[in-house]
Amino acid sequence: MKNIVLTAMVASAALVSCGTVQSLVQNTFPYTTNVLVSTGVPADKEVSSTATATNVQTWFGGNNNAKIKDVRISEAKISVASPSGGNLSAFKSVKIYVSSNGTGERLIASRSNMSNNSSSLNLDLNDTGFLDEIVKSSGLTVRTVYELKNQTSSDMNIKVALNFSSIPAK
Repeated sequence: MKNIVLTAMVASAALVSCGTVQSLVQNTFPYTTNVLVSTGVPADKEVSSTATATNVQTWFGGNNNAKIKDVRISEAKISVASPSGGNLSAFKSVKIYVSSNGTGERLIASRSNMSNNSSSLNLDLNDTGFLDEIVKSSGLTVRTVYELKNQTSSDMNIKVALNFSSIPAK
């Protein structure tokens, strides 16, 4: 009985240690961009805005030999950057896609049937598998597609904040 308890304690400690080590070596890489929603954007029509992710390229260097692997989207959030006190109530849906030179576009996050009067919202993450090929290639592009319920009364600036996570490659 004593050996079983001792073995269980050692196994538990080993599992906790492995999880701690992995969380210490796991990296998170941020990406942010702003999307202008002008007053002329019609309701009930999908509109697209594209940005090149230069700050993510700084982390990875557009380098397929970067010593990272298992890159995934770990967080996607939108928030009203301006006007001050604005909210997301005009939005019907938001979708975020990523691609790069030589790769297909992949949907990484979205939210439909939005009924949110707050100034920020976490998007639902899509299980797209690993994004290594996309983020390690040059020319990473993030495309934001949105649809409004009704036209806005003034221009809005929406901040899109993404976090990618990875672990070191051997």
